[in-house]
Amino acid sequence: MDYNQKKQILIVDDNELNIDTLIATLGDEYDLRVAIDGDMALKLFEYDDLPDLILLDVMMPEMDGYEVCRRIKECERTRGIRIIFLTALTDIADQEKGLGLGAEDYITKPFNPAIVRARVRTQLKLKQYSDHLEDLVTKKTEQLLHAQEGIIASMAIMAEHRDPETGAHIQRTKSYVQILARAMSAQMPDILSEQTIEMLYRAAPLHDIGKVAIPDEILLKPSRLTAEETTIMQTHTSCGADTIRRTEEIVGSNELLHLAMEIAEYHHEKWDGSGYPHGLEGDNIPLSARLMSIADVYDALISIRPYKPAFSHAEAVKIILKGDNFTRPEHFDPQILSCFARIHDQFDQIATTFGDS
Repeated sequence: MDYNQKKQILIVDDNELNIDTLIATLGDEYDLRVAIDGDMALKLFEYDDLPDLILLDVMMPEMDGYEVCRRIKECERTRGIRIIFLTALTDIADQEKGLGLGAEDYITKPFNPAIVRARVRTQLKLKQYSDHLEDLVTKKTEQLLHAQEGIIASMAIMAEHRDPETGAHIQRTKSYVQILARAMSAQMPDILSEQTIEMLYRAAPLHDIGKVAIPDEILLKPSRLTAEETTIMQTHTSCGADTIRRTEEIVGSNELLHLAMEIAEYHHEKWDGSGYPHGLEGDNIPLSARLMSIADVYDALISIRPYKPAFSHAEAVKIILKGDNFTRPEHFDPQILSCFARIHDQFDQIATTFGDS
């Protein structure tokens, strides 16, 4: 951000004399733009760069300054613009009303040029400090995200060393989750924002982190597990969640690790309540885990296992949508299952890109 660039001020006033006075007072120092009513001012925001400051007349026909201020502060794109009201009203209640709507200051008419310049400089200086602080926070947030990604990558690599199949499986499943979440976002945009989808993509690699606690003779067994061994293997969900929970206690709670913990603990739960470790059903299963569930099952179906060959993409899709002796459509969130039915070709593309070596 260029803090030395000439600052832009929007003057919103229906009185030519007031506009001329402000231009004469501020024109040499700032980039000035003018709107003669509130509607014109709001339309400028649709296609122009946003101003650094607005000098806003209170008493205007049709839409007064209070309403313009309210609309500016309600809009996410414009709410950060600082506003100084221009008014002949001197009543404290009027000033309280404007400040309550989010304006930063008042200048009373008739204008004193020295006061106008001083108030404008103060607000622009405060905006500069605010923007600088926002830049620092953004950079710090990016650094924290990189640190979190490092933690997750290290933990995922640890799991990969225990299970040689895990590396490609991690790449595929996190990509499956990403495309499923993007396809689902049209139905739930408030829940699956682009930021949340990115977090899911980053968190997904830890879904099987709990397998590091499973004994080699079970984890690497070249045949189907016994009932007792299956029970032990199923503890990888709780072990994984506990590992991430302890990590949170050290580095602090955040959305990325929280999603990773949800996925690790609940990705083997089933919509009909027949899953593990808690037997949750329906919406009681976190959305993050419901997305991972179908991704994990698909990848297991197309992969070679000691007890079965790798199924083709078409066979895997048929099993998920129609069922077999082990997998039933009732195991999955119906909305996610319907979404999978529409986009399963993208799963095939991902599986081809990140095939087992």
